[in-house]
Amino acid sequence: MPSPTSPEGTGPARPVQVGTGGHRPGIEGLRAVAVLLVAAYHIWFGRVSGGVDVFLMLTGLLVTASLLRAATGPGIRYGAFLARLAARLLPPAALVVLFTLAGTWLFLPRSQWSEAPGGAVAALLGHTNWRLALDSVDYLARTGVPDPFQHFWSLSVQWQFYLLWPALIAGAVLLARRGGRDPRRPLFWALAAVFALSLAYSVVTTRTDQPWAYFDTGARLWELALGGLVALLLPALRPRRTARLLLGWGGLAALVLCGALLQVSTAFPGFAALWPTLAAAAVIAAGAPAGEAVGVDRVLSSRPLRYLGSISYALYLWHWPILVFYLAATDRDLATPQGGAVILAVSLLATAATTPLADRLAGLGRGAGRRAVLRGTAVALACLLPALGAAGAWAQAQEAERARWDALLADGGGYPGAAATDGGAAAPDLPVYPPVSLAAEDAPVTYADGCNQTTMDSEVIVCDYGPDHAERTVALVGGSHAAHWFPALEAIAVENDWRLLNIVKGACLFTDAPQVYKGEPYTSCAEWNRGVMAELERLRPDTVFTTGTTTSLDASAGFGEEQIVDGYVERWRELGEWGIEVVAVRDTPRFGFDVPGCLAEADPADPDACTTEPERSLAPVSPLAEAALPANVTVLDLTDLFCDADVCRPVIGNVLVYWDGSHIGSTFMRTLAPELERRWLLAERR
Repeated sequence: MPSPTSPEGTGPARPVQVGTGGHRPGIEGLRAVAVLLVAAYHIWFGRVSGGVDVFLMLTGLLVTASLLRAATGPGIRYGAFLARLAARLLPPAALVVLFTLAGTWLFLPRSQWSEAPGGAVAALLGHTNWRLALDSVDYLARTGVPDPFQHFWSLSVQWQFYLLWPALIAGAVLLARRGGRDPRRPLFWALAAVFALSLAYSVVTTRTDQPWAYFDTGARLWELALGGLVALLLPALRPRRTARLLLGWGGLAALVLCGALLQVSTAFPGFAALWPTLAAAAVIAAGAPAGEAVGVDRVLSSRPLRYLGSISYALYLWHWPILVFYLAATDRDLATPQGGAVILAVSLLATAATTPLADRLAGLGRGAGRRAVLRGTAVALACLLPALGAAGAWAQAQEAERARWDALLADGGGYPGAAATDGGAAAPDLPVYPPVSLAAEDAPVTYADGCNQTTMDSEVIVCDYGPDHAERTVALVGGSHAAHWFPALEAIAVENDWRLLNIVKGACLFTDAPQVYKGEPYTSCAEWNRGVMAELERLRPDTVFTTGTTTSLDASAGFGEEQIVDGYVERWRELGEWGIEVVAVRDTPRFGFDVPGCLAEADPADPDACTTEPERSLAPVSPLAEAALPANVTVLDLTDLFCDADVCRPVIGNVLVYWDGSHIGSTFMRTLAPELERRWLLAERR
């Protein structure tokens, strides 16, 4: 996220002061290059450029220099510091949040509406990064339309940095004063320690859980600390002319090429993020207050780049939601060259129109006196509260809708779901439940309970539902297509007083055969599988319920048509040696597109608009029907509850079947629980 100005409130068009090394005219130009890289890579390539890492480093540089000057002079006034920042950062952020809420309502499918209020609140209160980290989101790798608020993650990291940094610098200065030393020395070592510890943590976490590390403030703090170190070292750096040329132009070239040569969204932060941050540091070190006729500062100090640098914060905020709404409106994954140019032009116009107002409001928070603090706080609240109010009002409306739907569902038998005898709507005059705007919330409760392991981690999570001393213990084991059976199994377990264990990991099949995920060896899955067998040997459940076949529309998964995956039968046989029964259920059909999103845009008069054919993902005959299986295996095939002979429908018995493109919703699963139980017990008696 671009830093809009120095914390002292210096106007964006003025030279940027850094420590005692004089102003660095190229910093504004460097901001401009970084924001243009961010926007261009987002718009035309669907990739991440490393530009945000430059912004974080520059923020660390400018804030460290500003706070050091304050600490060694009149002292750091924490309230005034935060009030100035809030007065400058919040007005454009609140305006973009309001625009994004309106755009979500106008342009995005109803299936994404439920996420909007929470996204807006996280953006305004500075915890978007943790929201995304907890959701284990791969940046720019989500299915469907991206989250229009997700770019606020870097601003959240900055806000958390702003809360920490004044205390760090004030502590170093106080320590130096007590010892009668130059405060730069203890501050240098403090920053060096933060840099080293954070970078080490970043490297380890990126290797073990990269999606989490991408958004983790602790894994990003070293980039800000690096900026602080650069600020302290700059006064002593006086490279010769040749060195300046090499550092400047080499650093700029490395920065521009970073996003093209590295897959930033899956490799960062870790060691890889040293590339753009050190490249930017080289460009800054090459700058000279007097300028250089052929130096990089000559270009970076040009008037167009200085102007773009001065508005880089607002441009960063505006470009992402405008891009997201364009992609939603055109049903594209990437912008066309012409469409991208329009997105960039509209973003620049919005930025140019809103920046002067934001600058005037920010001016009210300048100064160090009590009045300045009050004015800055008032400006921040005046912008923050309406945006929070809009998000809260939408959230309340959604809660009212949920209550209305729950009452409708409980009132009568208009929603038989899988129990509908004709496979279609039981009462056509009733609306579909759950509504597409709430479909994403119809995932099994195990996700909210933290019981389903992510794709990155290998620890075996066992969640226990039901009485400890039940007559029968059933363990649900496998990937996400096993996980969506949980609501039906839970209903059966409650009815029979069984104990239900949930042992699930995303995209990980229950086999010791090698697996791949997104085209790469799925090593955490192999480790998880080993741990699962150890847990099952220890727990000795009566039954393991798992998927018996696997369907896929993704060639990178390593298989195509429906099949019994290598290692399944051997694993079931091993469980039989421990006296454990296995229920192998045939995999459910995949639609290959977002079902709720399709229904949100479909013509109600076209009942086949969002259907698919069974053969799209299922074999003509279940592979389980023709396989030689161990005696401890019971086979179940409930395909007829999802599909007719030639069509699979997204709505059955007035109930929405899928909460995305391939996972069955909890509501529908609960409606098929009686039939699942009947067939299960009947098969066991044979």
